[in-house]
Amino acid sequence: MKIGYIGLGLMGKPMARNILKAGFPLVVHNRSRESVHELVQDGAEEAYRPSEVAEKTDIVFTNLPNSAAVESVVLGKDGILESARPGQIFIDNSTIEPESARKIAAELEKAGVKALDAPVSGGQIGAIDGTLTVMVGGDAGALEIARPVLNAFSKKITYIGLSGCGQIAKCANQIMVAAQMVALAELLIFAKKSGADPEKVTQAISAGAAQCWTLDHKPARIFNGELTPGFKSAMMLKDLSIVVDTARAYGIPIPSAALDAQLYASMIETGDGHLDNSAVFRVLERLAGIEILK
Repeated sequence: MKIGYIGLGLMGKPMARNILKAGFPLVVHNRSRESVHELVQDGAEEAYRPSEVAEKTDIVFTNLPNSAAVESVVLGKDGILESARPGQIFIDNSTIEPESARKIAAELEKAGVKALDAPVSGGQIGAIDGTLTVMVGGDAGALEIARPVLNAFSKKITYIGLSGCGQIAKCANQIMVAAQMVALAELLIFAKKSGADPEKVTQAISAGAAQCWTLDHKPARIFNGELTPGFKSAMMLKDLSIVVDTARAYGIPIPSAALDAQLYASMIETGDGHLDNSAVFRVLERLAGIEILK
């Protein structure tokens, strides 16, 4: 199978590189050409339009910032749909609104293309290491055809259900991720202002019932002052906005996630949106009048 990958950002570039390393012929496209040229040096083929990627490949991936970008690349001028053909598979690794995923799938179905919404979790490190978790909605048969390619950048692939269900699972994932990041921020501030060493507190509780991925990975980076993004806070807010909008559409109460979204919005307002999503503690630092790293 010949594979296409559109969107070579923080996540897309290492994911595409792992597809190439797995031995699949790869055609790549990105609005910024630097990432394209890097992968061409590794053996990929360059394309100049999304339609060109679709014309040359059997499976086309996208990994883009938001719903509008995915819809434009798939359905817009020079988009994937222009060169789509029956039997082709489209896979979106972006995090977008479930209804947008369903709209795209319905339009591609008219051209005989099977669509999968397949957002991922695991951050940039997981993308580089090929250990991402993939949540899939769409045609189950198409998933089985595409599974060897997905295996190139993932450690776990779960079929959730029909189109849009992968994005619903990603929303659920982000509810939990944001809750963990905010809880970590709160406990760091709580420990510091109450007179305990927050580093020792995290060491103590990470071996008990509070153990989780966030406690396993984030405190060491925070205490070393490493706030460069594995996953940008601005993207965390984007994902939580999808959660809030979806919850509003279906009449779902999400009080904690809605508050978490407000905290991340405050990060963007104060210029911290480029930092890792664990840096949400800086919002609470300002409210508490202390600094964790002092």
